[in-house]
Amino acid sequence: MSIRFIHAADIHLDSPLTGLSAYAGAPVDLLRTATRRAFEGLVDTAISEDVDFMVIAGDLYDGTWKDFNTGLFFANQMARLRHADIRAVVLHGNHDAESEISARLRLPDNVRVFESRKPDTIALDDLRVALHGQSFRQRAVSDNLVKHYPEPRAGWLNIGVLHTALAGREGHESYAPCDVDDLRSRGYAYWALGHVHEHEVVCEAPWVVFPGNLQGRHARETGPRGAVLVTAEGDAVLSVSRVLADVLRWEHVRVDVEGCETLGEVLARADVALGRVESLADGRPVAARVTLHGRTAAHGELFGREQHVRAELQSKAFELGVDRVWIEKLRVDTTPAWSDDDLAARGDAVAELRAILHEAAEDPEFMSTLDKELGDMLLKLAPEVRASDDPLISAIREKRLRDVVEQVGPALVARVSGA
Repeated sequence: MSIRFIHAADIHLDSPLTGLSAYAGAPVDLLRTATRRAFEGLVDTAISEDVDFMVIAGDLYDGTWKDFNTGLFFANQMARLRHADIRAVVLHGNHDAESEISARLRLPDNVRVFESRKPDTIALDDLRVALHGQSFRQRAVSDNLVKHYPEPRAGWLNIGVLHTALAGREGHESYAPCDVDDLRSRGYAYWALGHVHEHEVVCEAPWVVFPGNLQGRHARETGPRGAVLVTAEGDAVLSVSRVLADVLRWEHVRVDVEGCETLGEVLARADVALGRVESLADGRPVAARVTLHGRTAAHGELFGREQHVRAELQSKAFELGVDRVWIEKLRVDTTPAWSDDDLAARGDAVAELRAILHEAAEDPEFMSTLDKELGDMLLKLAPEVRASDDPLISAIREKRLRDVVEQVGPALVARVSGA
């Protein structure tokens, strides 16, 4: 018997997208409803593909609901599956553990949820499919749950469902830790994992798969996002393919401005790069974090003018279409076109300024004054600015004053030299 199912995880319903809402004219409705629209699209795919069931491997919700609308939305989507004769199996992870969700709603009878007291098996008898799993009772689970998962059912398609980072994945807490050998020892044909937001096929014997999260929520979650469609025959998995569900895509765009003589040339290169990213986004709008890098004579014009340059790029991006590309942040990581020796050889006021700035970093009195002045300035900034990851702000916050001088000095010399 041929069996098809969708494996999804880390949906984080009603978790807002962050990074664009501060800008006037940003697509606020899209940012607010993106996780819902992505899940609706996944349900559409399940129905159009006529799958047998859907597995959600944790973090359906992003914590306790602000109101019942989150739960009602999910119940409505499950009812859509029910009308299409599609079942759903849900496991709760760290964000939607029993201790994290204070409200509950009755779900349609096509939905089964793994209990949290111990591992159990949800059997789909007509399909001869056995799903084994255990929901999280509390947010932090430090035990290796897999060791107690049930034995496989002979002749059935056995699927393990688990919310874990395995032996560890960057950026993810080590919940329900285990390794591939632990999974392999259970004898299941497929492991439906959740918790890690990047798509990854860990291995194929057996299949161990992180589908990744359904919708990128900020600039650290770049590229396509979605779930996987699995096809099996009898007790064996035949194929696993990605199903893209995201409705807005985050991208990092690095623009090499090496050799650009003017700000206009820099902007032109960035425009081309943004157009290329938009064309590769599968028709989805793009939120782009742009980094300009390379040696350029425009270094002095760029330094300290990130907001102006970002606005210039955003204005040009509107030509790609309404709400097609949004500049989430612009970073300038350029260097001057001239070398230190070139400046020293000039013998003019610019060379003198360069020498003064070189000496400043070695002057204890100057550095002490700089520490006080910058510390006072930092306290006057808005909290979100003080906590930002801007390289210069970070250096000031962490009192890396030499880094501050080394960043600002060449830019100041470049600005004066250009003038």
